[in-house]
Amino acid sequence: MTERIEGVSFVSSGTPEADRAADMLRERYGDCGFDSARVVVALGGDGLMLQTLHRKMGKSVPVYGMNFGSVGFLMNEFAADGLAARLEAAIPTDIYPLQMHVRLADGSERTALALNEVSLFRMTYQAVKVQIVVDGHVRLEELICDGVLLATPAGSTAYNLSAHGPILPIDAPLLALTPISPFRPRRWRGAILNNHAEVKFVTREADKRPVSAVADNVEFQRVIEVTVREDRKQKVTLLFDPGTGLEERVLSEQFRY
Repeated sequence: MTERIEGVSFVSSGTPEADRAADMLRERYGDCGFDSARVVVALGGDGLMLQTLHRKMGKSVPVYGMNFGSVGFLMNEFAADGLAARLEAAIPTDIYPLQMHVRLADGSERTALALNEVSLFRMTYQAVKVQIVVDGHVRLEELICDGVLLATPAGSTAYNLSAHGPILPIDAPLLALTPISPFRPRRWRGAILNNHAEVKFVTREADKRPVSAVADNVEFQRVIEVTVREDRKQKVTLLFDPGTGLEERVLSEQFRY
């Protein structure tokens, strides 16, 4: 039975199960091609969703996910029937990325966007030393740790939560600044910042204690300085079935035990 949907394209994470589902859905609903799509249906896990959102960044093309991964926090349940009605009824959620600007040890500079978080990590067995500057003011002279991250509300339930950072409501104009295994100051648990804040991380003893910086899945090694701010000129849109949106998922996550 064919039920063609105009302007839809399917992408798969590449697992056998996701590939079989994608082939079946293409045969049933058609596929206009990724570049021509008015809506993309992603079949996989949260990793595929992030990759797809990055590919459609700033193009006003919403992405509807169906879960074939392990967590699927950003995905809807899979069902082959009634896709047109589900897409029509889906609730949009807009996410604004973080822009990461890094200065490397060789003097070069790079930029990348992150929908979940920007993270700094130690590259060797030695802890890193990082100065934290917020809006031009030194807020922490030296953090000795395995790493530190700055998360969006959408990313606050991902690595940030695993690092014991706070869960932020999806529509909150906030960012979560969270240390990863802090050694000094040992009792510092991070901060909640306004989403207009500019956060700068300045590494100390970078030759001895090299640091990498990661924006979602883009990594730069041996960074000297990392500046992060929200980029309101860019936007991506996720689609969720009614009653299962990101706002509800973030709220539900806070009551898990």
